[in-house]
Amino acid sequence: MERRFVGKVALVTGATNGIGQAAAVRLAAEGAIVGVNQRPTGDPTETLRRIKEAGGEGFPVVADMRDPAQIITMVAEVAHRGGRLDYLVSNAAINPFMKWDETTLEDFNALSETNFRGTWVVCTEAAKEMVREGHGGAICCVSSISAHVGAPGQTAYCGTKGAISMLAKALGADLGQHDIRVNVVEPGCIDTKMAAPLVNDPVALKYYNERIALHRVGRPEEIASVIAFMLTEDASYVTSAALLVDAGFIVNAEL
Repeated sequence: MERRFVGKVALVTGATNGIGQAAAVRLAAEGAIVGVNQRPTGDPTETLRRIKEAGGEGFPVVADMRDPAQIITMVAEVAHRGGRLDYLVSNAAINPFMKWDETTLEDFNALSETNFRGTWVVCTEAAKEMVREGHGGAICCVSSISAHVGAPGQTAYCGTKGAISMLAKALGADLGQHDIRVNVVEPGCIDTKMAAPLVNDPVALKYYNERIALHRVGRPEEIASVIAFMLTEDASYVTSAALLVDAGFIVNAEL
């Protein structure tokens, strides 16, 4: 594998499973030192094992994405331990799959604080660090096709993902003057722990497979490869961009 991130330091949020784990392993395999974010109750063991197995280097950093103070401390810790901060993959999110009329204000606040406010805090704190260091950098947010298409049982979740996509676009416009690029990837149906209620439901899986142009759900590693591209110099003229990685689901759904 090409080592495009040698000498670079990255922070990946929500990195103990799914897309975040795959992204952390991919960046480390390509030479980056990776701060592996976990919740206070999370376990980074498997991600760190995979990083080591891939010949990379990583270390755990704890922060609850609902707590701005913990996020600020985490960003500073990664920059301190790594000696710099070049990349951020803002991936941490929750999706409890609740009907609109069963979603309480407490549920909505948990979703908003984790998915949207947490993304805003970690992105702006990472950007401040990059500006202080003065060497530029790149941020990639993980949103969803739910930023474009509504889904039953995911009303609040869809709202947060739409907000994340627009946040990345606007932040990219602000940070270009500092040579910091900000982009967002919008995955379709990916085989992750979060998507288990869909992937493990034969009716839902049949629905998605019939409408996905490639007729299969995606793998976390396939999203990680796109994230890696967005961070490399191969994407040096790409900022404020939203890239659908859904194997043609939205196009087919609209036909």
